Amino acid sequence: MITWLSFVLLSLASFRFTRLIVFDKITAFMRAPFFEVEENWLPDGTVEETVMFKGNGLKRWIGELLRCHWCVGIWSAIFLFCGFHFFSTIFIPIIIILAVAGVASIIEVLISYLI
Repeated sequence: MITWLSFVLLSLASFRFTRLIVFDKITAFMRAPFFEVEENWLPDGTVEETVMFKGNGLKRWIGELLRCHWCVGIWSAIFLFCGFHFFSTIFIPIIIILAVAGVASIIEVLISYLI
């Protein structure tokens, strides 16, 4: 049985782990073999992204999955939950660190909107 605290920690950790894989620059090396993102600054100051997938078949499919935060979110949740369930000693510190980082990123976004 999972407690409410475990659920909250796993949810926040999954959120942060997903963003780490899909968006963060530190993991760009993982995405680089599968697609490239070109950013174009528009006159109104917004950024338009163009995604160019590399290869066909399995390589393209992996690229499409890595670009989709919904897809990666499911797999990161499964990974973290299974790790929590079967290898708690190793995964609990990782989950707590990711959860704290997730809360910090949410706070940062909220503050940036308020300022």
